[in-house]
Amino acid sequence: MRFGVAALLAVLLGAFLAHFLLADRGYVLVNFRGYVVEMSVPGLVIVLVAAYLFVRALVAVAEAPRRWREGRAQRQLERRDSDLEAGLAQLVEGNWARSERLLTQSLKHVDAPLANYLLAAHAAQLQGAAERRDQWLDLAQSISKDGATSAQLTRAQLQLQAGDPTAAVATLKALGNADQPAAVALLARACRALDDHSQLLELLPHLARASLPPGEREQLAKLAVEGELSRADLTADRLAEVWGMVPSELRSSPAVVAERALALERLGCGGDAERELRAALKREWHPALVQGYGQVRGGDLAKQLKHAEGWLKAHPDDAALLTAAARLSMANDLPGKARSYLESSLALAPAPDAYALYGRLLTELGEDERASLAFRSGLALVSPAAVEPPAPSRTLAPPARDAELKKSP
Repeated sequence: MRFGVAALLAVLLGAFLAHFLLADRGYVLVNFRGYVVEMSVPGLVIVLVAAYLFVRALVAVAEAPRRWREGRAQRQLERRDSDLEAGLAQLVEGNWARSERLLTQSLKHVDAPLANYLLAAHAAQLQGAAERRDQWLDLAQSISKDGATSAQLTRAQLQLQAGDPTAAVATLKALGNADQPAAVALLARACRALDDHSQLLELLPHLARASLPPGEREQLAKLAVEGELSRADLTADRLAEVWGMVPSELRSSPAVVAERALALERLGCGGDAERELRAALKREWHPALVQGYGQVRGGDLAKQLKHAEGWLKAHPDDAALLTAAARLSMANDLPGKARSYLESSLALAPAPDAYALYGRLLTELGEDERASLAFRSGLALVSPAAVEPPAPSRTLAPPARDAELKKSP
């Protein structure tokens, strides 16, 4: 549309100018250093246009090498981006060898190939090529200071994924900026894999800002606190010291609160433990708090059992609460009621600790055969391969749901 309008305007303008130029073509005289050039006005216009075109042609020829270099660089950039996208797609789809090849085939044309190196290291590890993985990471580490940090974090992550947490810890400790969130997260995961509670405890002050999901952060804090508070030589001063190391953001975590309460119970402060758990349960209903409430022994066991039974009205199908009520019933020397609660809990959700408690209760009641089956059923939930399956007629299945209605005094 625009081209048609422009062509029409050019035709009209040419016709208009031709009308005047054909009537009187004019006369132009140029005298320069004794040279005289005579021509008509249209001839001058033609000379000027030709000169302009000649200059443009010279400029185009002079700029041709630069334009060619720029075009080549643009094509290489587009190819690099295409290879990066294709390599990433192949990595996600599981074609790891092809992904590594695509990610590395155009590296000589890449100014900052950090992403290519890191992704190629992932692809190499997925093929089981740890040596090639480390080669790509070494190249990434040599790019820049930021590249070195990213490469070391990636190395630790891949070592952890490969089942070598010891190497991951060494890599992270060699990192200059070990306090950054990603490094703290990886170090905490490596310590968990090594069951290194003391190192986890040292990480507690930094754990709140680690780049971890909230649930995992709380679980790591629980493990760190549990490892220290479960020691046989625990003292009240050490408990206060460890609690002071827990970040304020994690002190309200149900799992951490439960561990503190159990530590207070072991130190003979069951009343304080019961009050703390009861207050925490008012703020948030959580299985860890419920389980802890069944394990601590407050000053008034009968009143503590009443609290648990009162909660059962609002949470009748809570297996953890039923088990806690069973524990408190046993503490109050009410075996019939404890049995009823345990059978209801097992009918809802069979669990190793509930089966173990059920087996202990049955042993106290003199039902040794059923107690043995209960212990074996609980062990089978933890490690099925370690228990030979009992004969069908001797299998202790989870009790029927109506057993919860039979509560003996």
